Amino acid sequence: MIDRILEYNRRFVEEKRYENFITSKYPDKKIAVVTCMDTRLIELLPAALGFRNGDVKIIKNAGGVITNPFDSAVRSLLVAIYELGVQEVMIIGHTGCGVQGMDSAEMQRHMKERGISEQNIKLMKHCGIDLDSWLHGFDDTEGAVLETVDLVRNHPLVPADVVVKGYIMDSTTGALHPLDF
Repeated sequence: MIDRILEYNRRFVEEKRYENFITSKYPDKKIAVVTCMDTRLIELLPAALGFRNGDVKIIKNAGGVITNPFDSAVRSLLVAIYELGVQEVMIIGHTGCGVQGMDSAEMQRHMKERGISEQNIKLMKHCGIDLDSWLHGFDDTEGAVLETVDLVRNHPLVPADVVVKGYIMDSTTGALHPLDF
């Protein structure tokens, strides 16, 4: 599959189809979106919200939530705010998220089935990584989004003038439902 992707890319560049996407690194709408990596949102989210290339910074991860105030999603937000002019942040969860109900023990079982040794799993614990909490999902999407909104709003490095709001997107229709905080 990767070979096909590389061949497509070669033709894409050769035919100069990239010219339709040229923009600057600064988001025109001064918005950053933290959302899930779910495949259903790749085209749906920008289309449903009217985002075009260059409009916003989109930060994606499993679940679209921030679980640690010093993880890569927060780092990306800080870069977006201080280096790229972002003034508003949208935290967007979605219906039917795969992280909802995710179980750490089950994931560790899958790891072992795929050849990860018990020794490597134990090594993570010795390195200070609590796999049970790190790989645990959430039970309530709305609650997870609201926790992330609270974390970003109250982060000691996020300025008070940055607007942070939470939403749930319908994974089928793209309807966006604001959450009250």
